[in-house]
Amino acid sequence: MIDPGVLRDQPDLIRASLKARGAPAELLERARETDVARRDAIAAFETLRAEQNALGKDVAAARGEDKQLMVAQAKELAERVKQAQATANDAETKAKEALWALPNLVIEGVPAGDEGNYVVRDTVGTPPVFDFTARDHLDLAESLGIIDMQRGAKVAGSRFYYLVGAGALLENALMQRAIQTATAAGFHLMMPPTLVRPEIMQGTGFLGEHSAEVYYLPADELYLTGTSEVALAGYHADEIIDLSAGAKRYAALSTCYRREAGSHGKDVRGIIRVHQFQKLEMFSYTTADDAEAEHQRLLEWQHQMLDGLGLHYRVIDVAAGDLGSSAARKYDIEAWVPSEQAYRELTSTSNCTTFQARRLNTRHRVDAEGPTETVATLNGTLATTRWIVALLETHQREDGSVIIPEPLQPFLGTDVLTVKGTE
Repeated sequence: MIDPGVLRDQPDLIRASLKARGAPAELLERARETDVARRDAIAAFETLRAEQNALGKDVAAARGEDKQLMVAQAKELAERVKQAQATANDAETKAKEALWALPNLVIEGVPAGDEGNYVVRDTVGTPPVFDFTARDHLDLAESLGIIDMQRGAKVAGSRFYYLVGAGALLENALMQRAIQTATAAGFHLMMPPTLVRPEIMQGTGFLGEHSAEVYYLPADELYLTGTSEVALAGYHADEIIDLSAGAKRYAALSTCYRREAGSHGKDVRGIIRVHQFQKLEMFSYTTADDAEAEHQRLLEWQHQMLDGLGLHYRVIDVAAGDLGSSAARKYDIEAWVPSEQAYRELTSTSNCTTFQARRLNTRHRVDAEGPTETVATLNGTLATTRWIVALLETHQREDGSVIIPEPLQPFLGTDVLTVKGTE
């Protein structure tokens, strides 16, 4: 959530951020109204409680008929205090809901508008050119025998698949290279839970506009995570952490689950938009002042991960209306997919400033004896299963074989995938 002090003292910042996102201004008005109502209700309750305390002392000192009269007054006042407390509790709940409904404040310079208003910040490499008709990733994968969509659907339904043989090795190669990149940069490797409690999912901001994408197990009151960002954000919930030596950085490899609600008929072919995939995620806890610099570091580590893979890609500054509620700024790296003649997202990295940590109550001390401050959290993807799409299509040859980029070759034990019978 945003800082309540900003809500009271700098509402114009929130108003401008909502406008950039294309979000309704009513979110701000409701948050301000419920905040005022909350403070008024608390003040009224505390006034009555003070009267109750004072009357209690008078009752203790009273005698005879005066005491009987004051006892009756005390009972009547106790009922008013009880009602005032209920009103204050209700006002507190409504104010919290309204404050939590406000998305994070957009950082200055983020492009305003919806998803089509992104700005290209960098382009690396050139699109591959073929002297033959390029095939899409599923055609290539099926001829190579490395992806089985048909049996995936038979066993689990649409948008599920099997990675077979070299397909499984290729995904593992990507994850192993991502682990090498992350650990070389000083990230602590984790294998996190992929089921989390509601308060952790809510705290990271995934139960707002994206709640339809999340798998929920009501019998257990647990959510399946669509990214290990959730578990990593919850790792230090309700803690005061030490940032005196710099940012705390974690990298987690996990299976991710997404319902892909509302995407019926979209990207149904192959493994571009699926319900289950692997991902290696970076996550940083740092100070609010260091957050933007850390964001650039995460982006640079993503570039390092891509070095040597021979992909043509671009970096975009995502428009405010496409950020999601938690991010204040997000960069996406998108690879060129030849069969579509279009870019597809490979990675994203988001600066969530203090938004998630404020909801999850994660703080640090400015110095050993000083007060605590809310930390900033950032996340960034280093590899996902979807990368296989760009790799297969970019490095295909006319005979259907696919060249394996050098950094991945040690994990597959070969430099080329060939169609059976053409070796």
